[in-house]
Amino acid sequence: MKMRYPLGSFIVTLNCLLAGALHAEVKMPAIFSDHMVLQQEAKLPVWGWADPGEKVAVTFGSAKAEATSGPDGKWRVDLPPVPAGTPPGTLVVAGKNTITISDVLVGEVWLCSGQSNMEYHLGSPGVRPTDTQHVNDSQLRLFHSANFYGDDPRDVVPADDVKGSWQVCSYESPYARDFLWKFSGVGYYFGKNLRTALNRPVGLIESAQGGTSAQAWTSLSALASNPVLSHYADVFKAWAATAPGNNVDFFAKLNGEIAAYQKWAVAVDADPTYKAAMKAWIASAPQVRASGQRPPPQPVPPIPAPVQTLHYLPAGTFMFNSELNPLIPFAIKGVIWYQGEGNAEGPASAFEYRTLLPALITDWRTRWGQGDFPFLIVQLANFGESPKDPVESSNWAILRESQLKTLALPNTGLAVTIDIGNSQEVHYSDKADVGARLALAARHIAYGEKIVYTGPIYDSFTTEGDKIRITFKSPSVGGGLVIGSSPWLDPRATPVSKTKLEGFGIAGEDKNWVSADATIDGNSVVVSSPKVAKPISVRYGWAGGPACNLYNKENLPASPFRTDDWPVVPANLPARVAPARVTTPVSTRPTPDAPRR
Repeated sequence: MKMRYPLGSFIVTLNCLLAGALHAEVKMPAIFSDHMVLQQEAKLPVWGWADPGEKVAVTFGSAKAEATSGPDGKWRVDLPPVPAGTPPGTLVVAGKNTITISDVLVGEVWLCSGQSNMEYHLGSPGVRPTDTQHVNDSQLRLFHSANFYGDDPRDVVPADDVKGSWQVCSYESPYARDFLWKFSGVGYYFGKNLRTALNRPVGLIESAQGGTSAQAWTSLSALASNPVLSHYADVFKAWAATAPGNNVDFFAKLNGEIAAYQKWAVAVDADPTYKAAMKAWIASAPQVRASGQRPPPQPVPPIPAPVQTLHYLPAGTFMFNSELNPLIPFAIKGVIWYQGEGNAEGPASAFEYRTLLPALITDWRTRWGQGDFPFLIVQLANFGESPKDPVESSNWAILRESQLKTLALPNTGLAVTIDIGNSQEVHYSDKADVGARLALAARHIAYGEKIVYTGPIYDSFTTEGDKIRITFKSPSVGGGLVIGSSPWLDPRATPVSKTKLEGFGIAGEDKNWVSADATIDGNSVVVSSPKVAKPISVRYGWAGGPACNLYNKENLPASPFRTDDWPVVPANLPARVAPARVTTPVSTRPTPDAPRR
């Protein structure tokens, strides 16, 4: 039995005496429930708890394995791989009692993790599908790991289980709709695209939490063993030593703010005057944009939003302990990961991310024991006004580069979203294109399809007199380079040119950046400026909310990049030990449903 806190030898002794009683029956973790999906053609770990020394038999169809629980009451078996196309079946776990798990499909299982843009609900305004019958899919199954607040997540050691159950993707009943609308929008659209492409069952496991940083999802040992990241482990150890004395009222305050914010969101969304004003504002946006003008300010909600207080938890490992560890080693095909905003609060932490994210990926792969499973990353979207300067000092630009560099790890992919964000809201509505782009990456990396799955990725440059020629990795060029445009229209965004490349900056030896002229020449881009006679470096999309429009013919945007390796972190600036910030979830905010092309 897990002991959450060292409360004294008496409690330890009592726990030992009660262990047998607690494990009097065979029990299973929440990830094993009716309607679940088993990963096809992979070893299938199945585990749980029973009396110490109890024999447990697990069967699924013709697959069978047996185990004896250890002194701690834990047992595990590994069922042999189940072939593709296996019909739905029943998973039976038998010891002194028998557990029957029904309606089990065999297909593809993906873990959906990260922070708020992964968590952002499918039912949020602008995210929800317009055709509600489109969501009914008995072959798409969803598991939502319960958010940590409201329970007891202050785990100083990894937890054994989470709250949750598998559900069929359905719109048919109030319960099913409520579950579905609270599921990840990115995850849903990723799963639906896979279902269409693969025509086989898909299971999605959502384990995401807004405001969290990557170090919160990394194990303590992985942080402690890395010289660059060990400071996060030190902070967590110091915090854990005082638990639960600190933050005792943390969750009461947080849950109170959540309730107040949700009540406000419902009231604002129901106000007829505000809804009419928003509808008119959204409808007028395309015409205003077409004229080259900026839309008027967004209508202001009639009720002031409740005050939100920032709350802080220790910098590292607490999400790994409370949310991720209970899912290991459930067989998965791969991971989709949307996170990074929580690590872009300073140039040092954004730069450190190029060490942190690979460490997280390696940590997860090692613990799962499934080899280098696919790990697909959503690169941060554009956020903030387009800068007047071509190259704006931006923590988000540094973090996007860190995400791009993570592609050095095997079986990793990047979904570029620099064109579909929201200039004034970090939680933008267009999750459909995020899911679609992740699915393209999965189809190539995980399933071997020979398709164009990414936009142009920078490869190299050459200097040609007063110009610099940029070349891109050949697969990413696709059918050729083009000036493109976003599939989604943010009504607040500055219009991007449809005839001239934007977003390029160029500099000479003085490192003074100026806006550059850029033209497509075959599968390369030639960059220059009359203000720079001897250029030595080019940057593209190097800002928080850049206006950029380089695509391939498959309408996938180019990733921001730079050709230089000049320092982007000020000298003598120590890496900030950024706490994993937890704020009131914003996925209930009334967000305008922007028109799509």
